[in-house]
Amino acid sequence: MYERTYLKQVKLRVEEPRKFIQVILGPRQVGKTTMVNQLLPQLSIPHVYESADAISAANSAWLMQAWEAVRLKMKASGAPEYLLVIDEIQKIDGWSEVVKQQWDKDAREQVNIKVVLLGSSRLLVQKGLTESLAGRFETFYLGHWSFAEMEAAFGWTAEQYVYFGGYPGSASLANDEERWKSYIKDSLIETSISKDILMLTRVDKPALLKRLFELGCLYSGQILSYTKVIGQLQDAGNTTTLASYLQLLSDGGLLGGLEKYACSVIRQRSSSPKFQVYNNALITSQGNETYSAATVNPKLWGRLAESSVGAHLLNHSISERYNLHYWREGNNEVDFILEKGGKVIGLEVKSGASAGNAGMGIFSEKFHPDKMLLVGMGGIPYGEFLKINPKELF
Repeated sequence: MYERTYLKQVKLRVEEPRKFIQVILGPRQVGKTTMVNQLLPQLSIPHVYESADAISAANSAWLMQAWEAVRLKMKASGAPEYLLVIDEIQKIDGWSEVVKQQWDKDAREQVNIKVVLLGSSRLLVQKGLTESLAGRFETFYLGHWSFAEMEAAFGWTAEQYVYFGGYPGSASLANDEERWKSYIKDSLIETSISKDILMLTRVDKPALLKRLFELGCLYSGQILSYTKVIGQLQDAGNTTTLASYLQLLSDGGLLGGLEKYACSVIRQRSSSPKFQVYNNALITSQGNETYSAATVNPKLWGRLAESSVGAHLLNHSISERYNLHYWREGNNEVDFILEKGGKVIGLEVKSGASAGNAGMGIFSEKFHPDKMLLVGMGGIPYGEFLKINPKELF
């Protein structure tokens, strides 16, 4: 079975002396549980794996009982250390306070229990970490699978990746597109929205959130003001509500909204968002076009190619900790702006025959970026670019 590169990094951290709780975050169906199940047999440390998936949200006592059971096993076996892995941690109400209490108790009594927590909702897990566990944890973000990973694991071409996206569990269904689309919509989209967002967060207008997601996928790669979005939605509420719902969708690894690049943070936050899916499967699974029809439709394929580059950059922006924006002034635009450590990189995606773009020159004159890159026609082939870790560009 294919092993993601993150596995070695997590293994090294788990084998270090007990110092931090290791927290693995990421969207549904990117292989968090699979990776841990690959990791455990490779460890010499005795371990216990527990999942909160089927546990009542109010049952925080279950968490304490699981921890106490590990202490008893450790004492009975005489093992010098033990590993406790808890999956779907965000399902338990008040989990962070319980983890803090038990972790600190072990620290005081010098009980060498190491802990790995897994969670599907980045917002909920990070909220618990910052509120109760400050200074006690390290995070690992597992994003959607890259083209390099899908190629290595399933032999996919760049074209297959652009259309079918990066969900490993759906790869075996790609030859039956109707079944593949149903799987993505029912098992991934609906489950992510209903279980990771609606069940765990207060959402006053769930129908609006779902409609915003559908609209955002339809306009992935395009800039839309919240006012225009409201014009296309019924019962739209206000722009603040839409912005908060878009943040929830982003934390679920579904749909993000890039802010406009500007020297002023205030101007960035007041800008119209550029919608961007985290995985192209979220676009194509909701459309009527087939793979073969999409590849010969220049307009649609250009949009999908640009979106796949955007998804690649967006996923890595979390794990590699760089800022991702777009830039537009009048009719001049640069698709993506990467910013890290004072360095700025402008990136334009071109899928058609024309590689000219006045926006690149104007942006360069105005902001003096460290690099200006072209992906696609006349520049780096998009299949090649999708194999690059964007941190290597800085």
